[in-house]
Amino acid sequence: MQYVSTAAGKDQGCIFCDHLAEADDIAAGILHRTSSCFVIVNAFPYNTGHLMVAPIHHVAELDALSPETRGDLMELVTKTVAVVKEGFEPEGFNVGINLGAAGGAGVPGHLHVHVVPRWVGDTNFMSTIGGAKVLPELLADTAARLRGLF
Repeated sequence: MQYVSTAAGKDQGCIFCDHLAEADDIAAGILHRTSSCFVIVNAFPYNTGHLMVAPIHHVAELDALSPETRGDLMELVTKTVAVVKEGFEPEGFNVGINLGAAGGAGVPGHLHVHVVPRWVGDTNFMSTIGGAKVLPELLADTAARLRGLF
């Protein structure tokens, strides 16, 4: 409900650029940076351990990235999957990019890759019928668990 009432459909700038501009990566939820990309905890996760990997530069499309940044992005996605595997031991993953508002991008102006750990049965009564997601761990605890694994 917090997302629906505050962020959805409102032009509030770019959450990725805003977090990058913060002086404190821990407070911003940023777990790791490379020269061109970074990993951040999703503030509205689909599952515990849901992270996002994004380029540092504000671009909306894959073809707007340099070949080097595209390569760095994929390397960091691969590393992020490995870190989440080590930290949470999921049974599978959803890894994906939603391009443009019509493609489902919640932040259509700043390309980002979702890395979502999955477990058999993780969609249950609460999420399917109740429309609510119950997460067993606070976001700050998830960040602390994974930050040191990068």
